[in-house]
Amino acid sequence: MSRYHTLAIAALALAFAFPAQSQALSPIKRVEPTYPADAARSRTEGFVEVEFTVGAGGNVESVSVVNARPARTFETAAVSAVKQWTFAPGGGRGKVRLDFNL
Repeated sequence: MSRYHTLAIAALALAFAFPAQSQALSPIKRVEPTYPADAARSRTEGFVEVEFTVGAGGNVESVSVVNARPARTFETAAVSAVKQWTFAPGGGRGKVRLDFNL
């Protein structure tokens, strides 16, 4: 097999392994997280970074926390909000940072 054929097969394999997305995920309906009462009382601010998977129908199927500061303060509110988002049909994966500021 020639070097050209080897490179063509490798490029084709990469195209199937990492398909290009035609458009970035943009929510049709975005629900903002509820500020936790304990954090508001103590004037705590922070952020949560989450990754999520959108199904073919446009609904969020899974959400996972990647990073949060402070830990165990805003994660529940962030995950709950992102699970309510809806997107255009097609599916995909996304990542977002939700800031919690007073």
